[in-house]
Amino acid sequence: KNAVEEMYNVNVTDVNTSIVPGKVKVRGTRSGYQKGRKPAYKKAVISVEEGEVIDIYGNV
Repeated sequence: KNAVEEMYNVNVTDVNTSIVPGKVKVRGTRSGYQKGRKPAYKKAVISVEEGEVIDIYGNV
């Protein structure tokens, strides 16, 4: 929360996080099928005060 407020100069009202599980991927090769797993990742949804906008492309 503090990092987003400092980086984008907005007031964060709420932060919701979730852990998205990794998917199983199957790849066919000459020696048969190989199963692998994509890594899980953490996702954060951030709400800011009314009328404020996070400028995503401002730092690029």
